[in-house]
Amino acid sequence: MEHILWVEKYRPQTVDECILPSELKATFQQFVDNKSIPNLLLSGSAGTGKTSVAKAMLRELRCDFIVINGSMRGNIDTLRNEIQNFASAVSLTGGRKYVILDEADYLNPQSTQPALRNFMEEFSKNCGFILTCNYRNRIIDPLHSRCSTIEFTIPGGEKPKLAADFFKRVKQILTDEEINYNDKVVAEVISKHFPDFRRVLNQLQRYAANGTIDSGLLASISDVSIDSLVDYLKEKNFTKMRRWVGENLDNDPQAIFRKLYDSSNKYVKHEHIPKLVMILAEYQYKAAFVADPEVNLVACLTEIMIDVDFN
Repeated sequence: MEHILWVEKYRPQTVDECILPSELKATFQQFVDNKSIPNLLLSGSAGTGKTSVAKAMLRELRCDFIVINGSMRGNIDTLRNEIQNFASAVSLTGGRKYVILDEADYLNPQSTQPALRNFMEEFSKNCGFILTCNYRNRIIDPLHSRCSTIEFTIPGGEKPKLAADFFKRVKQILTDEEINYNDKVVAEVISKHFPDFRRVLNQLQRYAANGTIDSGLLASISDVSIDSLVDYLKEKNFTKMRRWVGENLDNDPQAIFRKLYDSSNKYVKHEHIPKLVMILAEYQYKAAFVADPEVNLVACLTEIMIDVDFN
C-alpha cells in the first residue's frame, strides 16, 4: 500500500540515506556493520531523524521490530501487553527483536517509565529497546543507565552541508511527485523550519496540493512579524490578539516565543523583561504537552498582556 504522507513514503531505508551529522551517521553505521545495536536513547528536537535512523538500522539488519508511540499508547497495560506479546513470540528472522518507543518522554515518570525499566530487564535476552525523546531530562535515571544516550545535535559547521543535502533530497521528491516548484520558495521553507525535516516535508506537501510551489507562497511562509501583536498586547486588546494568533497558526508557537524573547529589549520595559522571560519559559515547556497549541499560545499572550509593561 502506497503511503499518502511524504514523510513515510520517502523515509530513508538505510543509514546511508539518512541526513545526519557525520559523527552521528558513523556511529549508527558502526552498529549496523557490527550487527549489534545496544539499547538506545535518542534525544533531540522534533523531526531531526531519530525514528528514521532507528528504523533504517533495523531494516538493514532485517530485525523484527514494533513501534509504540508513548504519547498515544503509553499506559502501563497497553505497554505491557504489546511488549510482552511481541517479545515472547518467536522471531521470524531468528535474530534479536527490537521495540522502538517513540516519544518516551511522554510516559509517566512515576508509573509507566519504571514499568518500562522492568520490561527491558525481563526481555533483555531476546529484545532490545530504542527510545526516542525530545527532552531527555524527562526520562528517569534508571532508563538512562540502561541505554546508550545519543544526542541529535548539529555542529554549527555542518549545518550548511546538511541543509544543502536536504534541499537536494526535497527537490528529488518534488520531481518524483511531478510538482512544479521554485527553488527559492523551497529554500525558504527549509530555512524557516530547519532542522525539522518532518515539518518541511509536511509543509511542502500541503503547499503542493495544487501541483505547484511558486513565488506566490513566499508571503505566507515569511518569518513571523510580531509588531502588530505587540501593539495589541500594549493596548490589552484581547480580541485582536486572539485574531492575530488565529491568522498565524502556520507559524510554530516555539518561533513566536523565541521572537518575543529576542525582541524583549526593543518592546518591553527593562524592569519587566525578567517577568516576560519567566512567562515564556513556562508556556514553552507546556507546549510540549498540550492538546491544543493555539489555546496554550493565547494563554501565554494573555498572561503577558496582564503582567508585563511595554515601552
